[in-house]
Amino acid sequence: MNSVAVCPTLGAVSSAPQQETAAKRISSGDPNARFRSVVLPHLDDAYRLARWLTGSHADAEDVVQDACLRALRGIENFSDGNARAWVLTIVRNTTYSWLHKNRPAAVVLVEDFEAIERIHSIALDAETPETALIAQEDGTLLETAIATLPAPLRETLVLREIQELSYREIAEVTEVPVGTVMSRLARARGRLISTMRTAEGRPN
Repeated sequence: MNSVAVCPTLGAVSSAPQQETAAKRISSGDPNARFRSVVLPHLDDAYRLARWLTGSHADAEDVVQDACLRALRGIENFSDGNARAWVLTIVRNTTYSWLHKNRPAAVVLVEDFEAIERIHSIALDAETPETALIAQEDGTLLETAIATLPAPLRETLVLREIQELSYREIAEVTEVPVGTVMSRLARARGRLISTMRTAEGRPN
């Protein structure tokens, strides 16, 4: 399989509707054409996720290149579902494979909890003093605080707050129940607020 120009330089990728439309007009039997229509529109999101999980621009580039090769090899298995979630799932799994190989100490797993009560789902996304504080914080402090979170909490927070995925989409990408997504998000927000308040000398 030809892997030439699988993932071009991020700055050269256009997510314009014309590009996607043109790619879809090409025979669906062409894996490269299908790759262009399914994967390339989500390349920026893929890079951002890899960047947050690796903490490095250069490492994120490497991860996305590997993820693109995986996506190209498996493009015929994509069943016209949620393309963005499919791409981010590959990027997420590729990132953890890369971290296990290159930085095993960076992969910190946390235990899963049982699904929390469904009635809490609305409250988790309601405007609160905590979510308002996160929104107005200095970008550098916020990025540093996010970097201190355990990997599962960090990825959940990034997918929700930065990538703006739904709970169901996050559950699909991370391969955990929706209740676990909600629980991780609540814990991630709580730890984030605590870390930022400590850094600023505020009482928790």
